[in-house]
Amino acid sequence: MDKTDSLLRFITCGSVDDGKSTLIGRLLYDSKTILSDTLNQIEKTSHKRGLSAVDLSLLTDGLQAEREQGITIDVAYRYFSTPTRKYIIADSPGHEQYTRNMVTAASTAQAAIILIDARKGILTQTKRHTYLSKLLGINQFVVAVNKMDLVNYDQETFNSIMNEYKTLFDAISVNENNQFTLDFIPMSALNGDMVVERLDNMNWYQGDTLLEILEKADSQSTNSNLAFRYPIQYVCRPRDSENKELHDFRSFMGRIESGRIKVGDKIKSLPSNQESTIKAIYIGDQVINEAISPQSVSILLNDEIDISRGDMLTELTNTPSITKDFNAVICWLSEEPLNQGRVYKIMHTSKIAKAKISSIFDKIDVNTLASIEANKIETNDIANIRIALAQPIMSDNYFDNRKTGSFIIVDDSTNHTVAAGMINNIN
Repeated sequence: MDKTDSLLRFITCGSVDDGKSTLIGRLLYDSKTILSDTLNQIEKTSHKRGLSAVDLSLLTDGLQAEREQGITIDVAYRYFSTPTRKYIIADSPGHEQYTRNMVTAASTAQAAIILIDARKGILTQTKRHTYLSKLLGINQFVVAVNKMDLVNYDQETFNSIMNEYKTLFDAISVNENNQFTLDFIPMSALNGDMVVERLDNMNWYQGDTLLEILEKADSQSTNSNLAFRYPIQYVCRPRDSENKELHDFRSFMGRIESGRIKVGDKIKSLPSNQESTIKAIYIGDQVINEAISPQSVSILLNDEIDISRGDMLTELTNTPSITKDFNAVICWLSEEPLNQGRVYKIMHTSKIAKAKISSIFDKIDVNTLASIEANKIETNDIANIRIALAQPIMSDNYFDNRKTGSFIIVDDSTNHTVAAGMINNIN
């Protein structure tokens, strides 16, 4: 597959002090994508700390509190490119209290780098982040056993961690239908071993460096191969009285969340179930014959259909479910616990609907991967719930379509996002 000019989004995750920020700093440094003024700034900060070498983790720890404490709190996004492709890196925090930040970062990632400290092996956060990455639909994993320099580059240490992680990975079966790739690599992010350069300390490892693995990773979105889903964001009716050609112009604007469409294709409008055909497709003022996910376009139909924001254009036969009641897995993000008596807002694609949490089934203990009984949901909890809506939404199960199977819950009084959810059972 040709990866030229492709974009790969990946996340680095793992436990505290596994070296995630240092790894990203090493990738940026060795790929020569650091601006000189940025490098000068982190050199000054490193010297203030009494360090003899540049602390590369400072490249991603952008908050003042992060630099002072030497930890990652917020999700840091960094960008770099090679002659082959472009990358967006999400550096997620390792502390348990910031699990919600990790969920945000993983929701759009195509690959996950799970870092493990060679001295400590698999820890609680290793399990937690592996579980969440699988739960959020990531199917490409790279397990980076870091700080190999602190165990004298010992091959047996690496092999032991690799075998233990394989057992853990196989035990997490949140989506049995998904096909996963799993690579293991020993490295020292601090010294640069096996990140971009191989160096000479681990000649017993014959696999690819981290950058070589990333260069080969599949960045092609599967959304374009899924059924057509086009949530309506805006109905365009130009008010240009001088241009008579625009008097009857009426198009439907939005982003193609999945699939593709071309002029002449038959479509269905949901929830009305009215049918029509595509008359024209625009990107800006440019007329195109075909569009594909994730393009934002404007679509004209051959028939006058009553369509408004929150409706959805789909294929005739392969359509999403129209539902006011569904089961979902949520990650609670708010400091305030879930209040089952309250009415919240669900934001799903371009649809906003009032919602109540009708049932709490259980919570997931990510340490043991077991379900535990629950009567309340608090910050960072992962729970199985049932939601009842005042207005219907058009949705798919999350593992069938990440775009139309995901949603957020918003507190109507504060307008704060309190939870992120994945639909797993539609009625």
